[in-house]
Amino acid sequence: MSTPKSTKKKTSPVRRFLWIVSILLFLIIAGAGCGFTFATMSSLPDVANVKPPASSQIYDVHGDLITTVHSTENRLPVKLSQVPKNLQNAFIATEDSRFYSHHGIDPIGILRAIWVNIAHDGVAEGGSTITQQLARNAFLTQNRTLKRKLMEAMLAIKIEQHYTKNEILEMYMNQIYFGQGAYGVQAASHVYFGKDVGELNLAQCAILAGLPQSPNYYSPFNNLKAGKARQAIVLGQMVKYGYIDQATADQAKDADLKLMNKADVAHDDSKASYFINYVISQVAEKYGDNAVYKDGLKIYTTLDMKAQEAAVKAMDNLPTFYTDKNGLHQPQGALVAINPHNGHIVAMVGGRGTDSFNRAVMAERQPGSAFKPFVYLAAIQDGMTPGDIIEDKPVTYNGWSPQNYERTFSGSMTLRYALQHSVNVPAVELADKVGMRKVLDLAESLGISTLVRKGDTTDNNLAAALGGLTHGVRPIDMAVAYGTLANGGVKVKPVAITKIIDRNGQIVEEASMDEKRVVSEKDAYIITNMLESVITGGTGGGAAIGRPAAGKTGTTDESKDAWFVGYTPDLVAAVWMGDDFGVETLNGTTGGTIPAHIWSDFMRVALADTPASDFTAPPGAAAIANQGYEAPKPKEDPKAKDEDKDKSKDKDGVKKDDGATVEDGDDGGSKDSGETKSSNGKSSGKKSKSE
Repeated sequence: MSTPKSTKKKTSPVRRFLWIVSILLFLIIAGAGCGFTFATMSSLPDVANVKPPASSQIYDVHGDLITTVHSTENRLPVKLSQVPKNLQNAFIATEDSRFYSHHGIDPIGILRAIWVNIAHDGVAEGGSTITQQLARNAFLTQNRTLKRKLMEAMLAIKIEQHYTKNEILEMYMNQIYFGQGAYGVQAASHVYFGKDVGELNLAQCAILAGLPQSPNYYSPFNNLKAGKARQAIVLGQMVKYGYIDQATADQAKDADLKLMNKADVAHDDSKASYFINYVISQVAEKYGDNAVYKDGLKIYTTLDMKAQEAAVKAMDNLPTFYTDKNGLHQPQGALVAINPHNGHIVAMVGGRGTDSFNRAVMAERQPGSAFKPFVYLAAIQDGMTPGDIIEDKPVTYNGWSPQNYERTFSGSMTLRYALQHSVNVPAVELADKVGMRKVLDLAESLGISTLVRKGDTTDNNLAAALGGLTHGVRPIDMAVAYGTLANGGVKVKPVAITKIIDRNGQIVEEASMDEKRVVSEKDAYIITNMLESVITGGTGGGAAIGRPAAGKTGTTDESKDAWFVGYTPDLVAAVWMGDDFGVETLNGTTGGTIPAHIWSDFMRVALADTPASDFTAPPGAAAIANQGYEAPKPKEDPKAKDEDKDKSKDKDGVKKDDGATVEDGDDGGSKDSGETKSSNGKSSGKKSKSE
């Protein structure tokens, strides 16, 4: 009996083809996925250095904040220890309740967040972990793409492997955006509440913790009702996870937030704008722009805000004669004040607050008779005394005949009287006697940095004795030079920055005093004693401040520049005013009027808390210094007397002659044409120049 043969079910060609295609598609998709994943992993950024851009802060001499300097991001990093526990807990409860138990990504947390948000009919709990949010904000864009989400998850795992939980939380709190231009909890605390993050109460912490979900919508500045609703959700999450009880949450909901006025958010640093820019330029020049705008430096300066405010207020006395094509009020002015003992710049005004040109440190202007003390100091160094007699008489130096303001001569007078009343001819005679080269050497040693000593046109000519210089001088240099006299002949380099600290608390630099003796203490005291007479009975009477002070007026031809530079034993200040372009007259203003009054107004306030003291005389100096107080007794010149009758005098006592208005006895620089002449009588071809 035969048995039937078994039959095998054959696979159809179609089915076999579908299987092959499916396997191939699976391999292709899997390969593509692996390739995509590998490519994504290979393009992940290095997580070893999460260092977001941070704003720098500039402080005054008392350690008080002057301003915050930032570019696109206002961020002030803080340590986690400075952040209140309530704020830490608020973020964890709201954004990532399992933060301390997961390893970067949290599937359980994602599912729970979905359920909670459905139950609350809104976004109550985040799906991304705090670590994922840090990865996204620190390294990635906000684009909602598959690649970005995959990179975010991978980065979160890498971050968790590289940092502790507290380090991650600290970086997160310094990274995230809170609206109103504020990045990180410290900047946000300042913007919304005007105080450090460590001072926030629970109600304020809950407001901040609710902002990252939608910073603009929940901002209490933009939508207080929405912000309070979000605050309630945050407080509810804190109750849910046991960080606070319900009674505490209810109390926080009803608490006054004490928000800043939105209009006051931007810090008003206009009172110190020129000084701030000066400091920024110094730091940027040494360390680069990124150091200022991204590295979160703490820059401690020498500025005394009380003195600075006094300087700004005093400079408000500048008149406005016209508005130039750039919209700036003219004349402009500058004031710079320095502690002569340590070089600290305590106040700086570089203009009228409407431009970026800092005239206190950049403008080079003709000093007029404010340059004369260097001539007299050179004479003192040559052994002359304030009581020595010099003749005020017509003189000619190879074709150049210097003139006094009155166009008359007073005959024999002491050096003290000649300087006190800023008589021109004696200053030129002294410069010729001691040598102009010595005067220039002395001025440079004291701190004048703009003199021209080489080339076809130099300052080595007698017109320089009256302040007729090639480029002029800078106000800060004049303050340093006069401050050297206040400091007994020891020049101290001016200092604006005392210390710089980086974001990690490490000292980047710390200033040290750079000082050098350039004049003997005896000679410095003698010239100081003479300059006291300028204020007590000379052209600088308007600068009197009721305490010992020394100084000198300066006015140039046609009254284009007016100066007062003066000092006490504790403070030196230089004041300048003039037209920015060096072409317009100051309408009869002299150094003894507006500049002297500005100086006086400033010094009275700046020194209000400093006990008055006299200049200390070194051994043997007082006897020499206290000479020459007698006035000259010239012979009467009938012709000159008749000429005087023809001269008119305006109400301020400023006489006019040939269209040039100059300070009484203070005819500094070159004569009417603006041309200066060398000591051999040949024209140097120089004109009085502005900056």
